[in-house]
Amino acid sequence: MKDKIIAVQRMQDYIENHINENITLADLSKISLFSPWYSHRLFKEYTNYTPADYIRRLKLSKSALKLRDENCKIIDVEFELGFQSADGYQRAFFREFGCNPSEYAKNPIPLHLFIPYGVIYNEIRKEHKKMDVKNIFIQLIHKPKRKVMIKRGVKATEYFGYCEEVGCDIWGFLTSIPSISGEPVCLWLPLEYCKPNTSEYVQGVEVPVDFEGEIPTGFDLIQLPECDYLVFQGEPFEEKDYCQAIEEVQESIKKYNLKMWGYEYDKNNPRVQLEPIRARGYIEMIPIKLV
Repeated sequence: MKDKIIAVQRMQDYIENHINENITLADLSKISLFSPWYSHRLFKEYTNYTPADYIRRLKLSKSALKLRDENCKIIDVEFELGFQSADGYQRAFFREFGCNPSEYAKNPIPLHLFIPYGVIYNEIRKEHKKMDVKNIFIQLIHKPKRKVMIKRGVKATEYFGYCEEVGCDIWGFLTSIPSISGEPVCLWLPLEYCKPNTSEYVQGVEVPVDFEGEIPTGFDLIQLPECDYLVFQGEPFEEKDYCQAIEEVQESIKKYNLKMWGYEYDKNNPRVQLEPIRARGYIEMIPIKLV
């Protein structure tokens, strides 16, 4: 079982690292160390997508981000990501997102981007073990007044429970929305920001305090006051240490003595969690105020 999961993860990693190239089943077969037929079967079994569908959706989502963030021509995006023709790219973009790329480039709207997750993470979640605590880097930052466009859950108190209630695909939608912090955020909301029968754990996007744009259906817009945050950042981690990296940071937060530095936990502001990215380490932000 583990050999199969590792093989699929190798194929996912290869696709991510070579997404601008023409990736064939033969390429994936060499990486997985299984036959092309069996590689295709394994990939579909563990990701719920054929390799071709997975690659297509990932290319389209990356092209959408380039159109949103870069002043580039559509033909250049098509060429860079290896689409076979302009017509084929535009038809595929429309089928995936419901709008054509030229319209989207002029007026970027929230889209349900394809954000794939490594299959190895599910196995890690089931079997993770305690690790020796590594270095945790701490810094003080200040967040200004801002609004956050959030999608609420029902009872979720952490990521996995939220995914079960809302769906992990929400992260792709959030990633498509420009954020003043450069990426989506996960929040543990104070009680005053929670609606009846909704979760304390939510995901969303920070936007300027003067934001008056359209709010997607099913989302709420809340305003947060300015606040100081202690940022706890762990060391870069390997995929197999994903859960342990989160656990290390959260254990350090529990043990950290705020009062020694004249601070206390600010219960009027949300705790913030960023996406665990192995190259930068796991990050949580704790709202604080002077005692």
